[in-house]
Amino acid sequence: MTDRQPPNNVESLPPPEPGRRVLIKGQQTKAAIIDAALGLASQIGLEGLSIGAVAEVTGMSKSGVFAHFGSREELQISVIREYHDRFESSVFYTAMKKSRGLPRLQALFDNWMVQTSAEIDSGCIYISGAVEFDDRSGPVRDALASSVATWQTALRRAVELAQAQGQLSQEADARQIAFEIHGLILALHYEARFLRNPSATERARQGFQHILARYGGSATPPTGTPGAGTQAAQLVAVPKTRRKPAND
Repeated sequence: MTDRQPPNNVESLPPPEPGRRVLIKGQQTKAAIIDAALGLASQIGLEGLSIGAVAEVTGMSKSGVFAHFGSREELQISVIREYHDRFESSVFYTAMKKSRGLPRLQALFDNWMVQTSAEIDSGCIYISGAVEFDDRSGPVRDALASSVATWQTALRRAVELAQAQGQLSQEADARQIAFEIHGLILALHYEARFLRNPSATERARQGFQHILARYGGSATPPTGTPGAGTQAAQLVAVPKTRRKPAND
């Protein structure tokens, strides 16, 4: 044996080329802008987003923000995509670790309730965006509707898997079951955010159990799952001060 140290692979790597360093920095800057824009949109809505408002929040110039997106519309679409990615990560992918059937469907609903509860003060982009763009057409509405449709498809698929496992009636309409579950979340958001009803979370949880019982199954929250009801109740609080959007 010798005392010679093995070569350090990191130190032996050539430094990034100047053009690549600029690209990486540009991607990091764009990601930071989107993160700030998402936080702003959760407070003032997608319609309130503007190049000027985001520039003010990030401390950048309007031209600097514009260089990364090219238009207010593209900024809004980027925010929708980022929200969708985060929603998938926190609600969908963690539920996929559960076994198919009711355990996975229960996890989806529990995660969705936690997500909704966390947005009591900030607001849900899917819900607020639907209010803002329900009577409009264009790429922003299309991006928003596509994201929501993708999630609804995943929810319906979870219902169908529970039916295939014999845990929900195979005679039932999977779309109807998914529709009713979606309706519970909309009611929870309205009751908790607008009416500040402290019992909204428990009513939503009871509603979910009623749906399972009505369509031929029953389930209890998986052991070890954080108490979505407790967390939601803690988050039904006085709303934060809403910021006004800056002009372009």
